Amino acid sequence: MYQIEEPTYFYYLAIIPAIIVLFLFAFWWKKRIQKRFADHILIQKLSPEKSTFKSFLKITVICLALAFLIISLANPKMGTKLETVKRQGVDIVFALDVSKSMLAEDIAPNRLEKAKQIITKVIENLGSDRIGIIIYAGSSYPLLPITTDYAAAKMFLQNATTEMVSNQGTAINSAIERALSYYDNEEQTNRFLVIVSDGEDHQENTIELAKEAAKKGIKVYTVGVGTAKGAPIPLKDNGRVIGYKKDSKGMVVVTQMNEPTLRDIANAGNGKYLYGNRTQETIDTIKKVLEKADKNEFETKQFSDYEDQFQWFVGIGLLLLIIDVTLLEKKTKWVQKLNLFNEK
Repeated sequence: MYQIEEPTYFYYLAIIPAIIVLFLFAFWWKKRIQKRFADHILIQKLSPEKSTFKSFLKITVICLALAFLIISLANPKMGTKLETVKRQGVDIVFALDVSKSMLAEDIAPNRLEKAKQIITKVIENLGSDRIGIIIYAGSSYPLLPITTDYAAAKMFLQNATTEMVSNQGTAINSAIERALSYYDNEEQTNRFLVIVSDGEDHQENTIELAKEAAKKGIKVYTVGVGTAKGAPIPLKDNGRVIGYKKDSKGMVVVTQMNEPTLRDIANAGNGKYLYGNRTQETIDTIKKVLEKADKNEFETKQFSDYEDQFQWFVGIGLLLLIIDVTLLEKKTKWVQKLNLFNEK
């Protein structure tokens, strides 16, 4: 398992393509100047040992050396010991609505991005709790199993799109059904399901499933994103709006947030409805709920005793610099005899 201590140093890697561009420009400019004084054949006769290949080899070695030295500044670390750690926390599963209606832009930038922002902020405020993520539209799918790896959770979350679920529609009941079997610790007394959605629901047994979840000790919280006024669902091509979704009669579909449905689900699930458009208030409320909940002890494995690995990259970088110094831009005699690079 690797960790990067200072990932911001990776921005310096942008120097390398800049060096390559400057080298190519200088090479082109030099060739252009040479043509003013003599043709290509005469220049070869005047400098028979000049090697074009060596010039490109030297710049390649320099760029590789810089890359290794920059990586060393970031200080990669490797975990050398896997140990079992006991923690106390609750299990919280997020059910993210990825139906097409979540692309409506009645809140900026759109409902889906607002939903992901809320979940991300909640994750950043967690302590030792375990999290899982479910995505759903017409059906539900597990995006991330119960874990304490918050970095992985945020990465998977940011990659969630409406294209992940081919079966479109909005079936909140499918998300609740999956959540009922999603928790892997039956002894956990405090389990939470947070449904982040615009409230559109095309099924009828959602309330009954929320009640069933409450009986099993799962508190169902709902977070509404969108507005009662609603907005059309944009159709985009390469980020540009090319039209809006229409119904079978050719009328533009306007999707509205269904707040009453989300309230009913939360009440049936022994939880609470939260108005997601007030982002910070929603995050603070969830944080307080989790802080007050009774914590359950569980075990998790993690790497410890991370050791610095920067010295390997420094060594390789310095070695490449030494190689670059020893490389001359003239042709190597024995290579010239072999004519490996078709140099005359």
